[in-house]
Amino acid sequence: MGFPTVYPTGTTVYHPDHCWNGYTVFQAKDIGATIIDMNGNVVRQVQRLHGFPNKLLPNGVLMGSSGRRSSKFGYQDVKDLIQLDWDGKVTWQFNQYAYVEDPGETPQWMARQHHDYQREGNPVGYYVPGMLPLTDKGNTLILCHKNLRQPEITDKQLLDDTIIEVDWAGNIVWEWVCSEHFDAFDFDQQTLNTLYRHPNLHADIGNGMADWIHINSMSALGPNRWFDRGDKRFHPDNLIWSSRQMNILAVVDKESGRIVWQLGPNYDATPALRKLQWIIGPHHAHMIPRGLPGEGNILVFDNGGWAGYGAPNPGSPTGFNNALRDSSRVLEIDPDTLETIWQYTPIEAGFVDLADNYKFYSGYISSAQRLPNGNTLITEGADGRVFEVTPDHRLVWEYVSPFFAENENTNYLYRAYRYPYDWIPQLDKPEETALKKVDCASFRVPGSTEAAPKNVSVFEKGDGFSEVAQICILGADRKGEKS
Repeated sequence: MGFPTVYPTGTTVYHPDHCWNGYTVFQAKDIGATIIDMNGNVVRQVQRLHGFPNKLLPNGVLMGSSGRRSSKFGYQDVKDLIQLDWDGKVTWQFNQYAYVEDPGETPQWMARQHHDYQREGNPVGYYVPGMLPLTDKGNTLILCHKNLRQPEITDKQLLDDTIIEVDWAGNIVWEWVCSEHFDAFDFDQQTLNTLYRHPNLHADIGNGMADWIHINSMSALGPNRWFDRGDKRFHPDNLIWSSRQMNILAVVDKESGRIVWQLGPNYDATPALRKLQWIIGPHHAHMIPRGLPGEGNILVFDNGGWAGYGAPNPGSPTGFNNALRDSSRVLEIDPDTLETIWQYTPIEAGFVDLADNYKFYSGYISSAQRLPNGNTLITEGADGRVFEVTPDHRLVWEYVSPFFAENENTNYLYRAYRYPYDWIPQLDKPEETALKKVDCASFRVPGSTEAAPKNVSVFEKGDGFSEVAQICILGADRKGEKS
């Protein structure tokens, strides 16, 4: 998307009485875990504690990652998933999934974690009343990578996605490997053909890695009304994930490993799917936990952008990344009827002209969190923007990250979460100062031109112009005058 080269950063809009106030946690680009108050003040920053994503746990505990595998040999592989107390001490660490021997590198154990993880006690990783993640015991679900071969999918080496569960001591007690369930997705022949030939190959990494499905979020369902009514597909222990590359949301039965609920990749197969419309490149799909407004519904950031495998079209001559849309949506979906319960699209953002759809758009990363007061915190990650909207779509808080990559014009951030103030008892509750939205029409950088022109002349009917073709000249030189 296009954006200005100069624009405000930090908190730009804040209406305290309409927000669910607390600390917001994210990874500052190229710096590390960052915690801000509602006015955008950094209250804590831990350099080199990176976030895929960063999460806050009670008593000021932070989780994140330490170290990345060399991009010559791995793609988005985290070396160590770690937990730090308020004093910066490592109180938990996991790196025992794969022993990696990359040429020219020191052999070492790695987690190969990417995109998500969940600590026991809380199914989704953000604040849920009465569901506290454990900090001194318990199991952890981790989304990981594994390299393997599956000729049924492609003749290339797969960068496959796996989900593992580890106990507090780091022992792997459960594993789910995505490619082992390939047949369950029931792909049509065109999808299979395109996937085989163009499996999202990273040819410059190792000997080539096919990131064929690219799962980018994973969480437990947690207690929910569907299971209470007898629908075993939604057992609280079952896991939901989203695939950016395949345009799929799916639920895995924890006990059997089977896919028991699936949305996508085909969104024109039924009237309900056609009404829902195509979900493209989704991120952060999860079931809204019990105790929050909308509990039991699926919340997802539908990125748009480019994804999928299928028939060639003008935007995709090979059929790879054949689904295209230059705008984003946040959807809250009833998983039983597939009805859209709530949404935030370019229309709700105020862009009523179809040509302006790109103004709410993040073609990659991003997330959405349901807050206890019914508001939704949205991460429009590609342009470093995090904002909070009410159920009727009013913007009540907005923050633009001021942390830009060195030598790059980007401040993107992967995912942001909001947590209550009392999760960091080491800090006094910050002041909350309201900020009205700036009137962009009159805002000027100091030293630039004034907001209103000094010399305005309007040609009216009778000056040689028709009623339709009237011209307004702003600040123009006229005989005997200087603008």
